[in-house]
Amino acid sequence: MILIIDDDVAVRASLSLLLKQAGYATAQAAGPEEALQFAHRQMPQLVLMDMNFSMETTGEDGLRLLDQIKHLYPAVPVILITGWGSINLAVEGLKGGAADFITKPWSNEALLQSVKTALELAKPSAEISTGKLTRKALDDQFDFSMIVGEDPGLLQVLRNIGQISATDASVLIEGDSGTGKELIAEALHKNSHRRKAPFVKVNLGGISASLFESEMFGHRRGAFTDAKTDRLGRFEMANKGTIFLDEIGELDMASQVKLLRVLQDRTYEVLGDSRSRNLDIRVVCATNRNLQEMVSEGKFREDLYYRINLITVKLPALRERNQDIPLLVQHFVNNLRKTYHKQELQVGNKALKWLSELPLPGNIRELKNLVERTVLVSGKSLLEVEDFQSQLQGGSRRIEEKQLPSVGTMTLEEMEANMIRKSMAYYQNNVSKVAKALGVSRGALYRRLEKFNIPYEAAE
Repeated sequence: MILIIDDDVAVRASLSLLLKQAGYATAQAAGPEEALQFAHRQMPQLVLMDMNFSMETTGEDGLRLLDQIKHLYPAVPVILITGWGSINLAVEGLKGGAADFITKPWSNEALLQSVKTALELAKPSAEISTGKLTRKALDDQFDFSMIVGEDPGLLQVLRNIGQISATDASVLIEGDSGTGKELIAEALHKNSHRRKAPFVKVNLGGISASLFESEMFGHRRGAFTDAKTDRLGRFEMANKGTIFLDEIGELDMASQVKLLRVLQDRTYEVLGDSRSRNLDIRVVCATNRNLQEMVSEGKFREDLYYRINLITVKLPALRERNQDIPLLVQHFVNNLRKTYHKQELQVGNKALKWLSELPLPGNIRELKNLVERTVLVSGKSLLEVEDFQSQLQGGSRRIEEKQLPSVGTMTLEEMEANMIRKSMAYYQNNVSKVAKALGVSRGALYRRLEKFNIPYEAAE
């Protein structure tokens, strides 16, 4: 049973009818006192509540009621109803334990999706097995064929992915560059009920602010000077499926507002077309930046942050799961055997042990590039330590050849600036190559170049 709390009888009636048509039983309360009386008699499955019950419209009474409901039933999900002008209030509610918020006027489809997701996440998690968590137990239940590894930390991540994949909850994947965030996003999609629909990947770091609307929402011919033909936007491509927004920390503030509206209302407008279109979509985001820190610095919208991270997944760096390095190397070698028709290709045991001890700041991506480069350059069938040593590039070679400065002799910013200067010199100011070597987007590299006053006029 869903408890609807709103002082507007028309809102209560509308929500009740919508939910009953979707198969949910409902109960209604006009204000905090009536709601608490009902809650003391019967525990609801979910609460859908307005934030204002007085003329002041400060939301204090709504926050107080939320706190009382969560104190009474901590596990019961609460979805807040608010206006666009009160989104900051909704964010305070999310901090207070609310599961989600919707804005008036709401989209019926978005509201029902929010209710369904909140109820699914509130269900007790089924255990994968009664014993120790193993890769075989996970593979028996989910499709993780694209992900290699048996590290306990990775297995816990995969268990969480498997459990939340059945819902439509928005997921934020955090992790260093090269840790496999895109593969985790694909795993979420492949194990979801949307698996037969499109999975659309968008690198937000590569989309300028001026092109954001055209790329994401599409445009009609003649919508602007260079719009020679109609263009399908990424959201429309992903409709009914999953959209993966990579490098979301690179998005400028103006584009963040536009994205928030789409994620909130599940509606959008094509440039040059005033008709609103509905979206049925799951949103998965990824970043290698600290979004919480960016929120506190005013560089990332707090309301968008709470909208995209209903569930947060933190991926371990490769150095935290180095026991998986031999498995990854073997996986890369197996693929390269087929690609280059070298069935006799293999890696020596000493080389596997040596690779396992490398720092590999570029994580899985750096390891994959190192293995493939060594296979191509060496021409050998049996790869040994010296073959890999000769192909080390960037950070791993420098860390191996020279120890880090003593503590107190250099700040992190000085080290970062020093590394960027050396990389710019090594790659002759080729920004694309420097960004790839350092594991950051071009946009992120440009910001650092400006921050440290490093000239890049000759860069491409």
